[in-house]
Amino acid sequence: MAMIINGKEIAANVKREVAAEVEQLKAQGFEPGLAVVLVGDNPASRVYVNNKKKDCAEVGFASYEYTLPAETTEAQLLDLVAKLNADPKVNGILVQLPLPKHICEQTILHAISPSKDVDAFHPENVGRIMIGDYSFLPCTPAGVIEMLDSIGTEIAGKHCVVIGRSNIVGKPMAMLLLHRNGTVTICHSRTQNLAQQTKQADILIAAVGKADFVTADMVKPGAVVIDVGMNRNAEGKLVGDVAYDEVEKIASAITPVPGGVGPMTRAILMRNTLTAAKQQLLK
Repeated sequence: MAMIINGKEIAANVKREVAAEVEQLKAQGFEPGLAVVLVGDNPASRVYVNNKKKDCAEVGFASYEYTLPAETTEAQLLDLVAKLNADPKVNGILVQLPLPKHICEQTILHAISPSKDVDAFHPENVGRIMIGDYSFLPCTPAGVIEMLDSIGTEIAGKHCVVIGRSNIVGKPMAMLLLHRNGTVTICHSRTQNLAQQTKQADILIAAVGKADFVTADMVKPGAVVIDVGMNRNAEGKLVGDVAYDEVEKIASAITPVPGGVGPMTRAILMRNTLTAAKQQLLK
C-alpha cells in the first residue's frame, strides 16, 4: 500500500508560512495584493477564481477581482493589464486561462510585467527557469517539488519520467527535476512504447489530461507517482490521469485526486505573490 501524499496538509503549511510573513509586512504598513482577471463565464474558471480569493483572505492578501464579459476585446484586456502593471497596490497579476478564442493567450501573458507574473508564464521568467536564475516558479511544478520534498524523496540520481510536454506543467516540471539532478525523460502523444518508458521511472509525474490513463502495468513497483490530472470520468466523478485504485497498490507513494497537486498549485501562487511583493517593496 502506497503512502498517500496529502496535498491539503502540505499546502496548509505553505500558506501558514506565507501568512506569517504577510503579518510582518502589514506591521510595516505594506499589504500585498493579487489581481485575478476572469474573462467570460467558464464554470471551472469561476471555481478556481473563487478558491484563489479564499486563499488570499487566508494569508492576508488584498484580492482584486476583474470579471469581464466574454465579448471583451483583446485590446480592452491589454488596457486592463497595462493598468494593473502600473498599479503599485497590485503585486501579482493572474489572467485566468482559458481565454475566449478571439483573444490570443500568448499576447496577454506576454503583456504582464515579468515582476508581477506570479504564474511564471512570461518568456523572461521561462528563460530564467531554464538557466536556474529565477524569482518564482510555475505553480504546479513547484508544488510537485514541494510534495516530493515533504516526504523526503531524493530526486538527485533518480530516473524521473514526465508524461506531458505543456508549457504550463510538462516542460517546466522537467527543468525543475533537472535542476535537482534528476535524470529526466519527457513522454508525450508521439512517444513510442510509452509503458516501457514509464516502467523505468523512480518518480513518475502524469500531466496528460486523460482520465485513468496511467495503469498499474505502466508503473515500476515502488515508484513515487504524482498525478497532476484533473478530469471527469464517464460517471462525472473528478479523477486524475492515474488509475488510482490499481496503481496505489504498487507505488511507494501517490497523490490523490482531488486533494493532491491541486491545493499545492494554489499555495505556491500565494508564495509567488509574496515573493513578488517583497521584491517590489525593495525597489
